[in-house]
Amino acid sequence: MKRDWLFNWRNRLLADPKFQAWASRTPIAAKLAKKEANAAFDLCAGFVYSQVLLACVKVKLLDVLSAGPVAVPEIAARTGLPAEGALRLLKAAAALRLVEARGDNTFGLGRVGAALRTNPGVLAMVEHHEIFYADLKDPVALLKGEASSAALGKFWGYASGDGEVLSHGSVAGYTRLMGASNALVASQVLDAYPFAQHRVHLDIGGGDGTFVTAVAVKFPALTFKLFDLPAVAEVAKARIHAANLDSRIEVFGGSFLSDALPRGADIITLLRIIHDHNDEPVRQLLRASRAALQPGGILLIAEPMSDTAGSETVGDAYFGFYLMAMGSGEPRSAAKISSMVMDAGFQSVREVATHLPMQARLLVATA
Repeated sequence: MKRDWLFNWRNRLLADPKFQAWASRTPIAAKLAKKEANAAFDLCAGFVYSQVLLACVKVKLLDVLSAGPVAVPEIAARTGLPAEGALRLLKAAAALRLVEARGDNTFGLGRVGAALRTNPGVLAMVEHHEIFYADLKDPVALLKGEASSAALGKFWGYASGDGEVLSHGSVAGYTRLMGASNALVASQVLDAYPFAQHRVHLDIGGGDGTFVTAVAVKFPALTFKLFDLPAVAEVAKARIHAANLDSRIEVFGGSFLSDALPRGADIITLLRIIHDHNDEPVRQLLRASRAALQPGGILLIAEPMSDTAGSETVGDAYFGFYLMAMGSGEPRSAAKISSMVMDAGFQSVREVATHLPMQARLLVATA
């Protein structure tokens, strides 16, 4: 194909030392070459960057700087690091815009650090990545299905398909993490979709109730049903009771792989559920969702998707490897999910724009 020929010519040119030398001396080409060189270095150094961020989170550096600039000796004392180690971390964090040098031997929050400090979902994921990285120690073995670690699959206990036998203790960790990180998706969905037009909302895989609680607070006329694995459902009941929402939110324990979904809702939501499962369980879930809805009912799917313009690394790179390590699911394009939804018997699917599609895109299907 002509296009393949063009790509091959481009790649040969970029690999030519003579072209590289010329490009480095030519102003416009040099700017592009520098950008590509930085991108290549970032690929090599990405793990180091993530570990710098993890160190900042573990020693609560962002909290230490939250009230304003602090001198290095005080930062060292408050983080429990030796002065030399604290300064090394501060310089690395400044390079990543987590902190900023603010004067003689003092540092304050940087732009990225200020945004992260008040985002508990992201901070929880940063610490959680220690488990993920254990599985990534040998990425080739992971790709071959020969990895010695299965830490992520053990953490997400339902990934094995035995969710109904999980205990309260075995779901507590992932339920907390899902609740914290779901707040990011919940805000995107609430801003994008008008729930006020509905009467009864069923949230499948609703975890500890973070999302339905947020919807309930914003839309007081709605009533709710939450469906999740029995052990998770017990966690949700406790949270919902603490929020004094027992009269509006009914909780059901079960598995969509073996149990019928609650009926009576005119909207069903699936927040970050589809990409956690392989194709056949997803098809089963979509068929069950269609059966639980009357004609005209709505299925709302919100999650990161693999073909998101400008955020391609989130889908196929990050979630591609994350879900492989977890042992279940895959990142899917909006087109593939829409096709699966239509195959399950829905009449139409449309996408509704969200403010931050890298966190969640939104598909709305009509039964």
